Amino acid sequence: MSSLKKSGSHPADDGIRVVKHGIGFNLVLALIKGAAGFFGHSYALIADAIESTSDVLSSMIVWIGLRAASRPPDDDHPYGHGKAEPLAGVIVSLFLLAAAILIGVESISNIMTPHEAPKAWTLIVIGAVVIGKELVFRYVMNTAVEINSTAVKGEAQHHRADAITSVAAFIGIAIALIGGEGYESADDWAALLAGAFIAWNAYKIFSPSFSELMDKALPEDVVKEVREVAEGVPGVIAIEKCFVRKMGFELFVDIHVEVDAQATVFEGHDIGHRVKDAIMAANPAVYDVLTHIEPYPHSDYKS
Repeated sequence: MSSLKKSGSHPADDGIRVVKHGIGFNLVLALIKGAAGFFGHSYALIADAIESTSDVLSSMIVWIGLRAASRPPDDDHPYGHGKAEPLAGVIVSLFLLAAAILIGVESISNIMTPHEAPKAWTLIVIGAVVIGKELVFRYVMNTAVEINSTAVKGEAQHHRADAITSVAAFIGIAIALIGGEGYESADDWAALLAGAFIAWNAYKIFSPSFSELMDKALPEDVVKEVREVAEGVPGVIAIEKCFVRKMGFELFVDIHVEVDAQATVFEGHDIGHRVKDAIMAANPAVYDVLTHIEPYPHSDYKS
């Protein structure tokens, strides 16, 4: 029983839109923070610029993943291309980890090398960055929740990570300026702390993306809802098994339905169709339902 749900627009379209906006925003920020860090003698700001640059690259990967995930099924991919979406999330997490390592290595090098303290005006730049990044985070996360996209949620976390690393840079520069001579490396310690946070954020993005690629079971409440809908269909005596997996933006359901053992093949087939229709009507995210009919009671038949 195969039925492919169609609508006027694919959820990926909204994801692509916010990712494109994020790319433009991060390009501008990377240039501003890089220039401010260079002329203001702040490696924390330069580290921030590196993080924004990695965000641009990872956003492009998310964009490619979303476009691939939105493609309809074909002969080579009968279940669609939904796996491209969490795969993009995994690649993004690896980009973040690489950026964290680069920032960490450079921060340690700068801590061990005496250098000039950051300029006071860099605090104004960072303050504006923090406010802008937090607003973008909320904008992207709202869209990610609406379309239930792992990759776009990771994209939102990038913006939040950037905001937090900027806060760390602000604190580090402030300490270096207030402390004066001997506190110049506070800026670099802030960058090192930011690198550690970026690495942690990479793990948080990697974990759900990899789990989705491995078809990890969805939360019990999702499965329970599907079972309850199926149990409410006339002719269904019980649900023997029910599995739900997420593939990109859609859910796929495998369900074993118990019906009267004396029912005809036609009756069992009809009940199976009604179960499928009821599940798909109850949850628009369900893309397809594979229904298996079981006789009840089982003892009347040999397996």
